[in-house]
Amino acid sequence: MNSENNGHMPVSGPLELPPPTPEEQAHCEKVQQRIRDAIIESGGDISFARFMELALYAPGLGYYTSGKRKFGNKGDFITAPELGSLFARCLARPCLSILEETAGGDILEIGAGSGALAGDLLLELETLKCLPKHYLILELSNELRERQSRTLEQKIPHLLPRVRWLKTLPGDFRGVMLANELLDAMPVERFNVRAAGINQLFVAWENDHFAWREKPADESIRNHIAPLSLPTGYLSEINLPAEGWVRSAADILKQGVLILIDYGFPRAEFYHPQRIEGTLMCHYRHRAHDDPLILVGLQDITAHVDFTAVAEAGTGAGLSLLGYTSQAAFLIGCGLEQLASGSDPEDTRRHLELTQQIKKLTLPHEMGELYKVIALGQGVAKPVRGFEFQDRSRRL
Repeated sequence: MNSENNGHMPVSGPLELPPPTPEEQAHCEKVQQRIRDAIIESGGDISFARFMELALYAPGLGYYTSGKRKFGNKGDFITAPELGSLFARCLARPCLSILEETAGGDILEIGAGSGALAGDLLLELETLKCLPKHYLILELSNELRERQSRTLEQKIPHLLPRVRWLKTLPGDFRGVMLANELLDAMPVERFNVRAAGINQLFVAWENDHFAWREKPADESIRNHIAPLSLPTGYLSEINLPAEGWVRSAADILKQGVLILIDYGFPRAEFYHPQRIEGTLMCHYRHRAHDDPLILVGLQDITAHVDFTAVAEAGTGAGLSLLGYTSQAAFLIGCGLEQLASGSDPEDTRRHLELTQQIKKLTLPHEMGELYKVIALGQGVAKPVRGFEFQDRSRRL
């Protein structure tokens, strides 16, 4: 794997992984059995995308659908909204102008994590006197829906009537669609370029553990990868569900902006000649490693985002590319420096907390450079705030 921080900001680098508790081990064995059943049903192996889907989303068992705590210092990784309210306060600025232009539009957050972003964003928009009519949360995990509800009950009890949970995308939408670290958790296919052609990676059960297998890739993967002319031995990923999801979002966005925040690169960097082992990364108790076939159901599995593919999916579905930049540049463009200037240095604890948030969110070796922000819109005349400081759209 490349040596970069591969998303979710693991607190420590690759280390010896702590052993699971007996309860965790029992859960892991249940997830293993669910995946083994799928392998048997499929005749001996399943695609890696199917393996990743079951490991993360198998009902009641997968990493995101079981009760395991994922976010924060007691979970497996920390996301930007978990650091404090500064991220949401910055994000409120572009939301403000979009809500004003859509005249009564809503906010739809897809995959709201712990609910921290929703709570802080609504509080800041209340301060700015521009609350959305509704704050919609699309969340498939019952466990996360319950946690989000508890977070919002504690943080914004007076604004709860505006919050509604969804299981599917609405029929049409006007306003702001937000997704922070959504696309990286969608099941990806893995491929390996061989002398005879492009192979697709599958997962089998051999000698009491999951093992890799290779087969000639299907047509959709070959059509995406062959034009890249990657060298023999190049191993990487392709996220076709992310492209499909962006097209689905474009279909319902009648007026407004889709803002996606995630870690990744433009295609030329994603498939860089030196990134010969791809971007796949797992997170378990703040340790980052690159073996997705262990600790199933107990660890997160992610891959970086090809933002060129995201842009092409959106513009191909009729949206306009409104901006693309690093998270650091976006937050600065959203007024981070002005918000930070309001901190009182005499209040040592709060000032230190704010300083730490700024460092984590913006420094290149933290989240500032690896994380990117892209905006795609429909029927919006105003520029989206956050991209004036630096727009890298030409790099896509």
